[in-house]
Amino acid sequence: MFGVIDLPTYLAGLILIVLLPGPNSLYVLSVAARRGVRAGYTAAAGVWCGDTVLMTLSAAGVASLLQANAVLFGIVKYAGAGYLTWLAIGMLRAARQLWLNRRAPAAEDAAPAKAADERPFRRAFVVSLFNPKAILFFVAFFVQFVDPDYAYPALSFVVLGTLAQVASCLYLSALIFGGTRLAAAFRRRRRLSATATSAAGALFLGFAVKLSLASA
Repeated sequence: MFGVIDLPTYLAGLILIVLLPGPNSLYVLSVAARRGVRAGYTAAAGVWCGDTVLMTLSAAGVASLLQANAVLFGIVKYAGAGYLTWLAIGMLRAARQLWLNRRAPAAEDAAPAKAADERPFRRAFVVSLFNPKAILFFVAFFVQFVDPDYAYPALSFVVLGTLAQVASCLYLSALIFGGTRLAAAFRRRRRLSATATSAAGALFLGFAVKLSLASA
């Protein structure tokens, strides 16, 4: 079908890959838990747009350029690691503030102002985009399921990419609606919110370190 071979194996592998935790899914879950379904889908849209750009770049051959040019790969890699670190620091600072104010009355009117400055679409988009390993992954994974004799390999990439986005949509939707169920508990229990935010910040620092140590 459109030059795609061994589709059941591709779908099985795709499900496993989508279910692996990463900075994108963690950020979407965090936004949904703090700000609700609409903001969660705004962040998810950033992830989908970022992944679409990476898939397009992969099909266009940018992956080969990153593999061949260590300097370019390093620039993108460290830019992405730096951005993840910046997000992690922001989360840890927010967790510290929540912990310090855990016994204070809730400031309902201050939260929307801070939330409005977050711009979840932009953050999720940048997190997705500054990941050179994702471009290499898309090529390495997709190419296994493209018929080398098919006359239009770009169409095969489109089919594989569309299936990947559908799987991502279903998974992130589950995270978003699960995250909103956590929101009420976070609002009632500031210690729980501070602990969860600290854990998310620590995970983002881990993602930053992992990305900075990655090789082409």
